[in-house]
Amino acid sequence: MIHQMGLYGEYFDSIKKGKKKVEVRLNDEKRRKIEVGDSIKFIKVPEQDETLQVQVSDLKIYDTFEAMYEEIPFQDFDCEGWTMQEMIAGTYQIYTPEQEKKWGTLAIFIKY
Repeated sequence: MIHQMGLYGEYFDSIKKGKKKVEVRLNDEKRRKIEVGDSIKFIKVPEQDETLQVQVSDLKIYDTFEAMYEEIPFQDFDCEGWTMQEMIAGTYQIYTPEQEKKWGTLAIFIKY
């Protein structure tokens, strides 16, 4: 199955370069349909002028982004050298703590 997701330019480019190996999402209804072996077609936003298809190699569910970041090395997100506070603050620019509490979080391991 192929899933479509928007992805901001810097993260899109990071996956394209092979640096970002884990995509961070809420474990919402749309994401709960993803299975290992599926493909994800990322659409670069806001331009929507480029796409990138990857394969899902693993999925891990966490209650919080912090729990995810404690277990997965920052370099797998292409965030080497960041602090835990920077990782969480950056994620909260995209998702709210309320969404995190409602859905939980999902680490999508990808190969390009």
